[in-house]
Amino acid sequence: MSADTNTFENVKAVILSCHKNSTSEEKVNFYNTWAENYDQDVAVLDYRAPSLAANSISTHFSGDREAAVVLDVACGTGLVAQQMKRHGFGHFVGIDGSQAMLEVARESGLYQDLKQCMLGEGQLPVQWGLFDVVVIVGALSVGQVPVDVVRELCKSTKPGGYICMTTRSNHDNLQYKASLERELKQMEEEELWTCVEYSQVEDWERAVSEQEHGYISGAVYIYKKL
Repeated sequence: MSADTNTFENVKAVILSCHKNSTSEEKVNFYNTWAENYDQDVAVLDYRAPSLAANSISTHFSGDREAAVVLDVACGTGLVAQQMKRHGFGHFVGIDGSQAMLEVARESGLYQDLKQCMLGEGQLPVQWGLFDVVVIVGALSVGQVPVDVVRELCKSTKPGGYICMTTRSNHDNLQYKASLERELKQMEEEELWTCVEYSQVEDWERAVSEQEHGYISGAVYIYKKL
């Protein structure tokens, strides 16, 4: 067995163990334990969501990027902020449920402020209508963050600002993705925002479930607040 395969099998085992965690406390403990190796492990998965999201935001955002205030929800160790920095964005506020993940994000030096908060268990600890860009990458999936969190993302955004969201399109997440898209469409019908991009990406990340092989697909959504 090659070193690469061995590494991938180890990462796969780590992620599958997360799926067994049912309570919020168990999930936070898992991410606290994973924080130290998170960046290396998702690199093994060829996890492309942070760069894909940053690229999409860059395509649509035409304002002053250095001055723009970005809310990075479920920021983890800061992978999305790293990618957005490459596109000229420079002011980041991060929120995550894991204190250990936030410590790694703090060490990156990318964030002006970091807040610990369990998503879906109370209001986001930010001022409504403050942010030029709000982004959530990786957390909108089954067993992670409830779909209705997207309403808080919209409330946090300035009128005319952008909200970027991602989700996986693999079999295990299809029911969640359908619920998410119903909520996004409902909010559009309520004239809260308008969709400016929906991208389906085939090679999102390497598959880890026993039922799937190769790469799973995913989706990027960009909405503009009205």
